[in-house]
Amino acid sequence: MAMYTNIERTDMVLIYGEARGNAEEARRIYMERFPQRLAPAAGTFIKNVQHMRDHGTFKPQTQDRGRVRVRTRRILDVEPQILHTVEAEPGISTRRLAVRHGISQFIAWRTLKEQGLHPYHVQKVQALQPGDPARRQVFCRWLLHKAEEQPNFVNNLLTTDEAGFTRDGVFNMHNTHVWADENPHAIWEHRFQRKFHVNVWAGLVGGRLIGPHVLPPRLNGVRDLHFLENVLVDLLDDIPLDVRQNVWFLHDGAPPHNAREVRDWLDHNYNQRWIGRGGPVLWPARSPDLNPCDFYLWGHLKQLVYATPVDSVEELVDRIENAAQTIRQNPAVLSRVQESLIRRARACLDNNGLHFEQFL
Repeated sequence: MAMYTNIERTDMVLIYGEARGNAEEARRIYMERFPQRLAPAAGTFIKNVQHMRDHGTFKPQTQDRGRVRVRTRRILDVEPQILHTVEAEPGISTRRLAVRHGISQFIAWRTLKEQGLHPYHVQKVQALQPGDPARRQVFCRWLLHKAEEQPNFVNNLLTTDEAGFTRDGVFNMHNTHVWADENPHAIWEHRFQRKFHVNVWAGLVGGRLIGPHVLPPRLNGVRDLHFLENVLVDLLDDIPLDVRQNVWFLHDGAPPHNAREVRDWLDHNYNQRWIGRGGPVLWPARSPDLNPCDFYLWGHLKQLVYATPVDSVEELVDRIENAAQTIRQNPAVLSRVQESLIRRARACLDNNGLHFEQFL
């Protein structure tokens, strides 16, 4: 509001009333009536009216009115150049815009905001290969069909996955800061000479977190079969019998899962109720956006595990167990995560099997 004169703000208030409190319509009328002026955002009309109601006056202006008009004219002159630059380089920063056009970073930011532009984050997604979209569509149609036949189907779907946990883990420099009255010169160490790695299995079913279980460092068909025969049965002990009798097992397409002995075991124990590479229902490769362990569990678990640096493999395993216990305490969230598979399957089909998370 500080860049507008009292006359301009008075006109905004009057036009806002003329538009019967419709800020977008007020903006349209204002731009039509005063094409030579800086075009305000719709919210500016509301702020001016509210300020007048609260204080009975506009905030006194201390700047020279002539300077304000010159500055407004200059902004209007450079606005088309700013928009042209952004159209050609959508990822450009406001700092680079300011340098390129000889304006302040605030003016660059404000111009973009008043034109209805917002800085959206770019999402990192799994690269797809030719043929993947078609296979993803086949799986999503099958999933939606099963959910229509059996309304509780997704809650009886045991989605599983493995993930690696290292010493370095994850660390978001952009969102990490230290509050202090003086600069503490905080640092974060990484690229340690002594490294360690833990391979972890986990599953989700019926709003429950199954595991986590530490696997051997290198998983193959023999070790995967040993896990299924000797460990999984115990992990599923707490699952209600009616769920275990109707559960579908989602085993993604990792090479160990495709071993003949593993597929034979799944055929025998799950009676054609399993999803995977070479299974009765084919899992579409490169689809972490359709597995709750991938699109929710691992990211959340690692944020908890790596809240502070990890110094030993024993501490890392303890952190994983403690983080899992924290997640386990909110089964309603886990149920919603599983139920979101239906929404994700529909979104995948709507986008012809291509990436869809950016639209959720």
